[in-house]
Amino acid sequence: MGTPKQPNPANLICAVTFAPEVELEEVEYALTELFGDMDAKSGIYDFHKFTDYYEDEMGKGLKKYFVSFRELIRREEIADIKLKTNELELEFAEKTPTGFRRKVNIDPGYVAEAQLVLPTVKGYSHRIYLQKGIFAEVTLIFEGKSFKPLPWTYPDYRTELAIEFFNKVRENYIKKLKSLRKGNAV
Repeated sequence: MGTPKQPNPANLICAVTFAPEVELEEVEYALTELFGDMDAKSGIYDFHKFTDYYEDEMGKGLKKYFVSFRELIRREEIADIKLKTNELELEFAEKTPTGFRRKVNIDPGYVAEAQLVLPTVKGYSHRIYLQKGIFAEVTLIFEGKSFKPLPWTYPDYRTELAIEFFNKVRENYIKKLKSLRKGNAV
């Protein structure tokens, strides 16, 4: 019989998809208020080249990038973090006669030793229910010396930019874990 034990903490990341008129400094400030300092950012890319999924709601010309946070999280926190980023999206949304028009989409997730996990409000065959209406999926797996996509991995998470970014986050994450084991603050 196995003995349950607490897994290592994980490295929080966020994917930020935004409309051209958004002031990224404001979004980043709000994210650091919630989750602490960022320790890495990817390059910004044209998200609209991968999908038009958010165009009706957010408009055309959407861009996206990834950020990583210095402080590690307990993995079970990811559902509450997803709810917090949903609330933050509403703070940046534009009120319309029929509701809200989002200008920013913030998708949190975490990097651990073996995977990148993303929470979502949408259930599907490969997603596991966590709590509070939040599901989670393994989006990338770490195999050999790099992250690798799965059949359901979003197209932009398959790119060289994304894989390189998450490999770097994982490399820094492993250093953070070693520092924690030595009793040092991250």
